[in-house]
Amino acid sequence: MLYPFFLLLILTSTVNLSGQDVIDNILLSLSKGITYFEKQGRNINLDGVVGYIILQAQLRKATRTWPDSDFLSLSQRSATVSMLKALNKSLSAAVSALQETDTKYFKEFEPILDSSFWSLPSEWSSTDPSLVYTSVRSMECYDEHLSDKCMTLLLGTWKDNGTPCIVTKSCRDVMTQFGCPHYSLSHQLLYFMIGTMKGCSRMLKGDMRLSRVNITVDHYKRIFCSNMIKSNQESFKNGLTSQMQDLFLENILLCGLVGFSDFYKLEWLQSILIWQDQEVGCFGKEDDIAQIFEEFLDAPHKRVKRREKTLNDGCSSHMTGVTVSALGGFLNYYLSEQDITKRPLI
Repeated sequence: MLYPFFLLLILTSTVNLSGQDVIDNILLSLSKGITYFEKQGRNINLDGVVGYIILQAQLRKATRTWPDSDFLSLSQRSATVSMLKALNKSLSAAVSALQETDTKYFKEFEPILDSSFWSLPSEWSSTDPSLVYTSVRSMECYDEHLSDKCMTLLLGTWKDNGTPCIVTKSCRDVMTQFGCPHYSLSHQLLYFMIGTMKGCSRMLKGDMRLSRVNITVDHYKRIFCSNMIKSNQESFKNGLTSQMQDLFLENILLCGLVGFSDFYKLEWLQSILIWQDQEVGCFGKEDDIAQIFEEFLDAPHKRVKRREKTLNDGCSSHMTGVTVSALGGFLNYYLSEQDITKRPLI
């Protein structure tokens, strides 16, 4: 269902969309995305559900820090509280369904299915163009199996009652390799994010390379995001294909979570909102979405194999989850930059 505040927005948007502020547009999109999750949550796979878990954390932060500036702002916050309540209920059912339908994967990644696991930025910084690689590999650096294994070693879910924060040489070497493209790059960042949130303070212990002696975990994050924003800029300039939208969104989500505000560009937000299926509320809805992902999976130079699930309505489980959580990041950033939120979006 659409929440009361948005009924007025829908009427307004049909008349003068350019008169709405940025927050209005984000909230309307999230309302549709949560309504979709209420209907399809039990059918969405773990990767997609994680996106909604992160959104839950972001909406909780938004409702706590919402600026009490005027009646419209208070109405927006009230609508966000209502969305959060609906999301909380739907997530409980979705997580229970995952435990039944994908038991092994659920056990391996259960810690990240709790919104309290995800830390959100308290301050913002920018990427550094000088850290962009001079050359990038044409093929991915590793596959999904190795990525999952390395992350479960950090989480302590590699076996029952496993010790957390284990960093093997093979994991450290591949997760700190420079010049990796696409999903390898975003998963390198995710590896360090999970290690940080899990409290693994000595992730780089044992790295004997003199050239890396002064590189910290935070510096690795800045290196990866500086390259990820370069990738996004090039993709956006060249015209985003359906295959590249998912990676573009994943980069925004992850680098936004570690506090790089230059990923929250208004022109990127405008495009993202257009990608939403306005009737259904999901993202990545195409008649041939399954074929698109199969073709991308078969191209090893482009993509690490991911668990994707195309729902019966043609929507992409992964892309929908990634997008709503990316939009949650946009929401909190623009709430902290209230002067920007009054600019027309379209």
